Amino acid sequence: MKTYKKLWKKLYSYENLFFAYKKARKGRSKKYYVIEFEKDLRKNLLQLQKELIEKTYSPKPLKKFIIRDPKTRKIFKSSFRDRIIHHAIVNILNPIYEKIFIYDSYASRKNKGHHKAIKRFDYFKRKVSQNGKKLNGIKDNNYICGYCFKADIKHYFDTVNHNILIKILKRKVRNKDLIWLIKKILKNFGNKEEGMPLGNLTSQFFANVYLNDLDYFVKYKLKTKYYIRYVDDFIILYSSKEKLEIWKKEIDLFLKENLKLKLHAEKSKIIPLHKGVHFLGFRISYYYKLLNKTNIYQINKNLDIWFRSYNQNKIDYKKIINKLEGWFAHAIHGNTYNLRKQITSRFNKMFIKEF
Repeated sequence: MKTYKKLWKKLYSYENLFFAYKKARKGRSKKYYVIEFEKDLRKNLLQLQKELIEKTYSPKPLKKFIIRDPKTRKIFKSSFRDRIIHHAIVNILNPIYEKIFIYDSYASRKNKGHHKAIKRFDYFKRKVSQNGKKLNGIKDNNYICGYCFKADIKHYFDTVNHNILIKILKRKVRNKDLIWLIKKILKNFGNKEEGMPLGNLTSQFFANVYLNDLDYFVKYKLKTKYYIRYVDDFIILYSSKEKLEIWKKEIDLFLKENLKLKLHAEKSKIIPLHKGVHFLGFRISYYYKLLNKTNIYQINKNLDIWFRSYNQNKIDYKKIINKLEGWFAHAIHGNTYNLRKQITSRFNKMFIKEF
């Protein structure tokens, strides 16, 4: 196995830190903390470089806030200078790990994403169902053959074990200075032996590194063909329910013994394809993809919130349009023509009269 030792100088090089700064500021150039950092950009980057070289760097405390979309989640925000360090780390490690990540891992990777994962699901469901072969004795076209094991890892980000993650990283990264920095960032989340903060770029990247062992186990040990993972949500499609039951037990055992993780008992289940599978915001059947009810509820709720904020001069019309276009960009991947017409009509009734 190829290992990498000469990474530290590359990480703290001014070129890498400047590149990391450019990534960290993307979409945030008007934020006060970015403007402050840019007032003496070179000096601030050189100060970060100095702290890394002298090993005096220490991340600032994370800021916690709650979002409900509609699921309640704790998000942790790092300071801008710490986000530059996160990007600097990923800049160095990502080219190494992209070579070993499996094709069907879709989160936080270039040219992947959840819409590509949904498209892949469509391809797999055709394969498993033999292009929509119906169950014997049933006329309804939706009653196709095949099953899906839909899995979810319980409290994934809160239970990632730091020692195991470092051990996994050391297989490829043979550089004590870089490992020191990674440990610093991991310990910044409550100084515990487990858990990573939702919201950090490094957390997203390490989430893929940590579960890469699972990917290899599923693909090459169990020899499954139709497997997709998006962070800690993953699915396996197959023609036999009994085989999926066996794989489910083996995966649960692998997670417990090797990664100190466990499947979520309520959210990990085997579903006949004809019932439709909830995956990445859609309920997917053979002939259609519908948005989850929670998504429909949320966009209607957001319209009300945006309208109130607009009337209170807390948000401008252009920003609302950008947010709505973001929702349309997601919704258009499903069979949502009528729904999109309804949302457009409601938006027009609320906002067009203002002009």
